[in-house]
Amino acid sequence: MAFTVFTVATFAALVLLGFAVGAFGTLVGAGGGFILTPVLLILYPADSAATITAISLVAVFWNAASGSVAYAWQRRIDYRTGAVFAASTLPGAVAGAVVVQFANRRFFDAVTALLLAGLAVWIGMSRTTEPSNVRQSGRSIRHLTDRDGNSYDYQVPLARGAIFSVGVGFISAFLGIGGGVIHVPLMVGLFGFPVHIATATSHFILAIMSGASTLTHVALGSFMHGHGLHRAASLSIGVVAGAQLGALLSKRLPGHRIRQLLALALIALAVRLGLSVI
Repeated sequence: MAFTVFTVATFAALVLLGFAVGAFGTLVGAGGGFILTPVLLILYPADSAATITAISLVAVFWNAASGSVAYAWQRRIDYRTGAVFAASTLPGAVAGAVVVQFANRRFFDAVTALLLAGLAVWIGMSRTTEPSNVRQSGRSIRHLTDRDGNSYDYQVPLARGAIFSVGVGFISAFLGIGGGVIHVPLMVGLFGFPVHIATATSHFILAIMSGASTLTHVALGSFMHGHGLHRAASLSIGVVAGAQLGALLSKRLPGHRIRQLLALALIALAVRLGLSVI
């Protein structure tokens, strides 16, 4: 049922939704936007695509910022790589926030459902690339040791990753999904990142990218319709708390379980959103 008015009950429901999204989004390193956007599309069928993505990106920003603080404490963020990838997402992130202003809602729903389904299949079929000890051309060597004493050695294709990040920024801002759901599979399956480093670094990238997209939406007036600001604030309260739980849970789950949870969530949301389009 759509939330057509903003009441105390609506506020409480959105806070709880934000908490669940924040916890799961941080656990898998995707920021929660890939869950939140389809849910908001179902809850608010009359709202424009621009309003939905604007609300989602605010929540993604606070989710990513809160999760980044937790992951920073765990010492699992690759700041050098994250800074390069984040800077590369910015042009696409701003462009995506502008282009979505002109998107037809039915078309937007269909594209979102197809993307979620495609990502689920890709994640389910792909295999983690094992980090190589042999120095590879065009890759930067990384060595990280987290707070628990776990060591991670891997190599990063910075130039290739930066190019991919431009596209990730556009798609993520256009759909309001934040980008982690694309970046994490890329970093793990294609670039050879350890899963736990990829999820943490993805959150750092998300915080920067979603912040830029949100400011663009503010400038374009995307929050002026309905109760956009109220909804965004309510969800943000929940995701900040949920992100801390998700970061804690991530320490207790192996990498392959995190990938499985991500794929299952994607396919479930794709099916539900696809049914609403038909």
